[in-house]
Amino acid sequence: MNRRKWRLVFGGAALTLWLQSACAADDEAVAQAFAQHARYLAELAVRYEHGEGMPRDASHAAALYCEAARLGDAEAMHALGWMYANGRGLERNDEYAGTLFAMAAFLGNTQSERLMRFTGPYTGATPDCLLTPPELLLAESRVDDVIDALPPERQRVARLLVQHAGEYGIQPRFALAIALTESNLNPAALSPKSAMGVMQLIPETAERFNVKRPYDAEENIKGGLAYLRWLLAYFRGDIALVAAGYNAGEGAVDKYRGVPPYPETKMYVQRILSFVRHQSHPYDARVVAPSAAFPAVLAAGDTL
Repeated sequence: MNRRKWRLVFGGAALTLWLQSACAADDEAVAQAFAQHARYLAELAVRYEHGEGMPRDASHAAALYCEAARLGDAEAMHALGWMYANGRGLERNDEYAGTLFAMAAFLGNTQSERLMRFTGPYTGATPDCLLTPPELLLAESRVDDVIDALPPERQRVARLLVQHAGEYGIQPRFALAIALTESNLNPAALSPKSAMGVMQLIPETAERFNVKRPYDAEENIKGGLAYLRWLLAYFRGDIALVAAGYNAGEGAVDKYRGVPPYPETKMYVQRILSFVRHQSHPYDARVVAPSAAFPAVLAAGDTL
């Protein structure tokens, strides 16, 4: 299955279709349209999975389920998780199944909630079919063009993000890449790991950067930007390491002396790099001492 991506955000429609929409309808109408399309895909997947009125094709059924799951359909998440958990038409993968069951359970699917105990601890591992192709992030577009293509409410959040990015020494394109990948600029987003808001701050990070109201868009953005500023100083401007640290924690990056071997994190880093189109970013060396795990990186010297 070589389809698209979704980063465990439950804010509604996928960025891909948002950017392709006319943006004239309000968010509720757009979300309803996405939900209807996702349901259609999931129902079609059932027919392919069981050979109802068409040849049985488990691989195609899985691809359809995954696309519907990426668009937020809980039943499709459950069905694809079941296929992974049982090796039905797919190579068995309990980590993928656990992620999909967690996603579906978060959206109220009680069957998935019961099955989560059989797939082991949640790891966040994500099938490639849930990952949005990097080109759909409009990597060659100007930041303003990307923002203008968003629905009005998301534009407001994006402009707030860009407004504050300079205050923290973060290039707008990098800040936007992180926020789009984390939550599609949804201030109400909540992940199974309790990551909250626009910048998907986990409770520990919110406390660390003094974010008292994680669902307040502006406060959440400032907390996320403060963390990015810290990571840039810690990893001396290496965007791949900073992105990996934002996704998996700087401790994991130090432990593996590079991008951790987590599928989710590797895809996350690829998305950020494809959007930003640069390997390094200016940083303020005064913010924090550099990581001791990367002498080669540190040898490049300080900036700002």
